[in-house]
Amino acid sequence: MSSSLFPLTTWHRPLSVIKHLTRKMATEANPASAPAPWYAAFPPPKTSPVATIPREEVLAMLKDENLVSGKNYVLVDLRRTDFEGGTIRGSINLPAQSFYTTLPTVYSLFKASGVKQVIFYCGSSRGRGSRATGWLADHIASEGDTSMTSLALEGGIKGWAGAGEEYVKWMDGYDAAVWTQASE
Repeated sequence: MSSSLFPLTTWHRPLSVIKHLTRKMATEANPASAPAPWYAAFPPPKTSPVATIPREEVLAMLKDENLVSGKNYVLVDLRRTDFEGGTIRGSINLPAQSFYTTLPTVYSLFKASGVKQVIFYCGSSRGRGSRATGWLADHIASEGDTSMTSLALEGGIKGWAGAGEEYVKWMDGYDAAVWTQASE
């Protein structure tokens, strides 16, 4: 074999890189063959833009002994396969990919518990976070409920973990190595 036809580096690429490049080339050649994103199976939220809450306000809620997570507010971590590096203390994990189909039940549970604020987050709160926030806001409006609000955490978990020690000490399962890699 001629080294000019088959460079040595091609033969030493990891299989995962080769598979990724093959899928990418196939998708570019025929965009119709690209799989639809998970959220394409559901209607887009009507509520747009969604209401947000700054991390400083969420931190103050966590510190406030008069507020109870799961009663006054609920933090919902929407990550599924990227659920690593820790989560904000007191959060529940409801992956975004299954949230829409369980929305009426989730709303009923929150309503029965007297929850006033539902705060969603994912990595950045711009994709999954804003969708789930919008879907719940739409459902709250359709119920005529004025006592519950749906909010997205500004900056998501990446913003929270990157905001410093005051924030990471309020994370369960915090792994600094994950967040160091994420910022590189």
